[in-house]
Amino acid sequence: MKMAALSTALMLTAVLAPSASADPSTQAVRQVCAQDLYVRATAAGVVIGTLYFHENFDVSRYSPSRDWVFGHAYGNVHQDGWVQNGWFC
Repeated sequence: MKMAALSTALMLTAVLAPSASADPSTQAVRQVCAQDLYVRATAAGVVIGTLYFHENFDVSRYSPSRDWVFGHAYGNVHQDGWVQNGWFC
């Protein structure tokens, strides 16, 4: 009986645990879910372009505070820059 309960608990843990791909620290191409999102030269710096809803941003790294994300902006921007975190689908 204890073995069955342990086995069930382990299976539930495996199913309910978030996958590595859901980890926001992983590098990936993400879609913008905001109506528009400014791309900046530095975190909180000068605006160098704008991404729009469902355009892509290739994440390279996060700021230490995780408030800003550095990577390559596609769409009409097509250059590296920083965007505010929290606006990806």
